[in-house]
Amino acid sequence: MSQCATILVIDDEPQIRKFLRISLVSQGYNVLEAATGADGLSQAALKQPDMLVLDLGLPDMDGQQVLREFREWSNVPVLVLSVRASEVQKVQALDAGANDYVTKPFGIQEFLARVRALLRQAPAGETQAAAVELGPLVVDLAFRRVLLDGVEVALTRKEYAVLAQLARHPGRVITQQQLLKDIWGPTHIENCHYLRIVIGHLRQKLADDPTHPRFIATEAGVGYRLLT
Repeated sequence: MSQCATILVIDDEPQIRKFLRISLVSQGYNVLEAATGADGLSQAALKQPDMLVLDLGLPDMDGQQVLREFREWSNVPVLVLSVRASEVQKVQALDAGANDYVTKPFGIQEFLARVRALLRQAPAGETQAAAVELGPLVVDLAFRRVLLDGVEVALTRKEYAVLAQLARHPGRVITQQQLLKDIWGPTHIENCHYLRIVIGHLRQKLADDPTHPRFIATEAGVGYRLLT
């Protein structure tokens, strides 16, 4: 990836943001800035940067949460830049989807080298859309909202999680076991009744007739898919 890449820096320290902006711009990168996790997620969704530099100690939400939510809809590289130096914190961030981890204080030349390495490794064209539109149904993965005919639908956490998982792979069958594992955990892969209840509630809220579905189709004995 060329050095005209856009990098979003999410850090609540103005001095750090200024230092990184000057350093990155001097290398030919475009730089976006956010001081909070919510603003960072919003800018990531709207402006679709090529890379994130993420601090974990944000004022409104933990950086680990920002990382988890961002990874629900984007695969672009994330470089964590944090004062948290414990192995546990590093492992949690990497397991949540970070590509690299740099501890503050840091050397700018090493930081820039890691940025270049991540951008070189970044696969082209794999960033997922922040919102999936299927006719009158919109699943906004970035802001965790669901709209039907322009009206927001109130969903529980589990209902949203199931619908979002289907929306990430529209037209593809997602097995019951995979949905149960991803949303309820690996110890619940046999609890198919959990999933049937949630799917039933989703259909009610989306006015989706299971005999003539507009949105959620059942593949008997296998799983479910979101119709495109």
